[in-house]
Amino acid sequence: MNMTPGTLCIDIGSGTQDALLYYPDRELENCPKFILESPARMVAARIRELGQLKMPIYLYGNNMGGGFYRSIKAHLAMGLDVSARRDAAYSLSDNPESLLEMGIRLDERCPDGFMPVYLSDFDPAFWDIFLKMSGHPYPSYFLIAAQDHGFHPGSSNRMGRFELWRHLLEQADGRPESLIYDTPPETFTRLRSIEKQAGACMTADTGAAAILGALFVPEIEEASRDHGVLVLNMGNSHIVAAMVYAGRIYGVYEHHTGVLDPGDVMLQIDRFRRGTLACEEVFDSYGHGCLCLPPPSDAGGFDDIHVIGPKREQLMGYHVSFPSPGGDMMLAGCFGLLKGRELKRLAAEQN
Repeated sequence: MNMTPGTLCIDIGSGTQDALLYYPDRELENCPKFILESPARMVAARIRELGQLKMPIYLYGNNMGGGFYRSIKAHLAMGLDVSARRDAAYSLSDNPESLLEMGIRLDERCPDGFMPVYLSDFDPAFWDIFLKMSGHPYPSYFLIAAQDHGFHPGSSNRMGRFELWRHLLEQADGRPESLIYDTPPETFTRLRSIEKQAGACMTADTGAAAILGALFVPEIEEASRDHGVLVLNMGNSHIVAAMVYAGRIYGVYEHHTGVLDPGDVMLQIDRFRRGTLACEEVFDSYGHGCLCLPPPSDAGGFDDIHVIGPKREQLMGYHVSFPSPGGDMMLAGCFGLLKGRELKRLAAEQN
């Protein structure tokens, strides 16, 4: 048993949560790695189980990813009651009125006869038991990524989500490591909930972690200093692309996986890197949008494309590369978290 606590890096997606227990005195290949069901999928499975038992449910706990939304809809469709504590209800909507319209009651205490269902992206008790069973002590520090749309009760989550990227490009100098937070902004209620549960940690958006994960590959980072590269993350639910040159992001594109077929994805990516794709066109096709800043002339055309993510096989046959950061593509976000923390440390030393 290794009795020296390490740093646990967790990339929480819609399908899986990918974890790397990082020990700085070990080779990366010898650091423990775990690919687990995402917390939202585990919640959805529990709700389906209770639905089969015809049990009304009470959601409590924390604001988390809403990947269990369809199971809630199915539960209600069976005529079964759903109640929720307000903090947990934000996992489904920023607007409590929309929950009432769905038929979800808001209660501060579990009603009699309801089965409680705990919501949390990060559960310290789960990780304590899981790691002990794996022969490792509880970590001394956490790096955790999750996608946070931000708190936007009066507007579209898709539109509000894209404000993250607009701020990055227009106010944060396009540095992806600026999206690795010691303390996340107040609007990022999901990341704030994770921070509250985890304690000693940094948090980040999964899109930023993926971009940094590609830059974890030395050859890609070196190429990005010489000319512009395009990082394309084909996630289980979201597609994120970024044009990167000399440590800065000059353009971001975000869509939903499965909405477009692979050919249309590549057509939009081609127009995105050429600067001819309108944000409204992406939004109207049920994506989030795209935003580009004028890159330096020596960046080139960003035609050096590197694809990561669990759905990247959709783009097999196109003129792209398929890197495996740290030797394991599924842990690209975890390696990106490590990369972002190191870049933040170097920037602090220079200042």
